[in-house]
Amino acid sequence: MNEPKPAPRKIRPSWAAFPTFFDGAHRALGEECDKIGDDDVALHDPPRVIPRLGQLGLLQLLVPANQGGGAWGADGTAVDVRALCVAREALAYTSPLADSIFAVQGLGSHPILLAGEGAKRASVLAEVVRGERVAAFALTEPEAGSDVASMRTTARRDGDTWLLDGDKVFISNVGIAHHYVVFANADPAAGKKGISAFLVDANAEGLLSEPIAMSVDHPLGRLSMRSCRVPASALLGEVGMGLRLALGTLDVFRTSVGAAAVGMARRAVDESIARVTRRTQFGKPLADFQLTQAALADMATELDAARLLVCRAAWEKDAARPDDATRGRGDGVSVAMAKMFATEAAQRIIDRGVQLFGGLGVTEGNVLDRLYREIRPLRIYEGTTEIQKLIIGGALTAPPR
Repeated sequence: MNEPKPAPRKIRPSWAAFPTFFDGAHRALGEECDKIGDDDVALHDPPRVIPRLGQLGLLQLLVPANQGGGAWGADGTAVDVRALCVAREALAYTSPLADSIFAVQGLGSHPILLAGEGAKRASVLAEVVRGERVAAFALTEPEAGSDVASMRTTARRDGDTWLLDGDKVFISNVGIAHHYVVFANADPAAGKKGISAFLVDANAEGLLSEPIAMSVDHPLGRLSMRSCRVPASALLGEVGMGLRLALGTLDVFRTSVGAAAVGMARRAVDESIARVTRRTQFGKPLADFQLTQAALADMATELDAARLLVCRAAWEKDAARPDDATRGRGDGVSVAMAKMFATEAAQRIIDRGVQLFGGLGVTEGNVLDRLYREIRPLRIYEGTTEIQKLIIGGALTAPPR
């Protein structure tokens, strides 16, 4: 009689593997997040993701306690980056779709906080936290991706309203969002100093949306604004604050992109270990072959290197002085290194996993096939790998302060 094979080894999540970077609250959050399983069908259906995340309480992580969110951050006045990383690693491990929508929910609400309008728009933030409102972040344009300052979308004051004209592309949550934080230049003569941010209702007059088909089932699309009329109150903060709000928001969430990459990579390692310990070829398990062990060794080592960079960057962001506007190393090197290395390493890890799976790894419905398609955009959004290299290289060659 054959005895059942023991369950294959699994890699511990970052909060458990590297407890030095996390406190008890993070570990408690991690334990709750790790209960989320593949069978939570709502996390695989775009319109149901945000309501489900609201039920799970994870959307509280996007808003500080003093603004109606969860009790994260040393004094409850800032979003806790380590908590974001714990949640995103767990979500990406189970559902990269849910992770992406969760992240954009944060991007589409954080500018409100940075503009100092948390109290003014408390009802909006409350709906965001409860999962009753889906947010989106409309920054990228056909001719303005990494070069944000070259955006062409304009905003013109017309009495007690603003008229927005322009196009946005590759905007996540299109089709499910209730509002977009739209960035437009309200003073083109001032160049990038005229860029401003507007809270635009998805049903605003003159706003049209169009889906963009992807290789994975993510809500992504284009926005076209033709004399899109919004009330004067739609302006977040003041005219000219837009670039600061956009970059400040990305600065908070960029570290968590690395955490999402780690989640996908950790899933690839776990699936690969399970595969090679159960699959038999030439009379013995694939795991017994030295080349298989070497591949797993590379995967595990790169995973840990990525995780340590992400943990360090997140810890630095949370440990920064409250009056430090950059919330971390002023040169942004730690965050750039974490984002760059984690996403690139995850791509390599998942690719090796596909190789270990063989033909099964490129079949529809296979976890590795899904991860292979899901990981690629992370090397592009919220600052491409090349942009991260410029940040790192620029800091290393800058004159001493």
